[in-house]
Amino acid sequence: MLQQLFNALIKQDVKSLLSKHGFAKKSLNFNKIADSLIYMFNFQKSSGSSADNVMFYVNCGIYAAELVRIQSREILTAPKETECHFRARMEQIVESVPDRFSITPDTNMDDLRETLLRGLEEVIHFYDTMTSARFIVDYYISGPFLHLGEESFHLLLRSNDIAAARHYLKALQEKYGAENRWTIFKNKYKAIFDKYGVEFDA
Repeated sequence: MLQQLFNALIKQDVKSLLSKHGFAKKSLNFNKIADSLIYMFNFQKSSGSSADNVMFYVNCGIYAAELVRIQSREILTAPKETECHFRARMEQIVESVPDRFSITPDTNMDDLRETLLRGLEEVIHFYDTMTSARFIVDYYISGPFLHLGEESFHLLLRSNDIAAARHYLKALQEKYGAENRWTIFKNKYKAIFDKYGVEFDA
């Protein structure tokens, strides 16, 4: 019964909303291709689900062909969410949604539906601001995060944005420099700076 409610939620409400924004459904994934980017929503059933409690997460992702080329990998036409360059759970983008959704016999489906669809709309607005690989890189630079660090330095130095590369390097060093693993990352980043003939100062 609850599984049927979940299936109906995806097939009717979610599909109806996302198809209006250009997303195509395949199983529990919704993808939208725009130029060299693929935007994605993935509905992940929780392993803790039961007959009287269907729980699920909403994973969000963006796959960038430009970053794939930097990684020297094959460009995929239907990447998995785990292969995306930008990855986040919905609640990391939209503060007003729960960290997971839950359908129980007591769940008010109208409230759940409203919260979920509003969250999807807000993520779509966020996606509208992420229109190139550089925007994905800038998102992780702003952290600063180690995720996509090597790809980010390649992208910045290749486009001759040396100031941004040095700013990112300094921010990473301040955040992670005291950790034992920093030496590993530092050596990788130095090799990238050397490749582009840019002085490495870390």
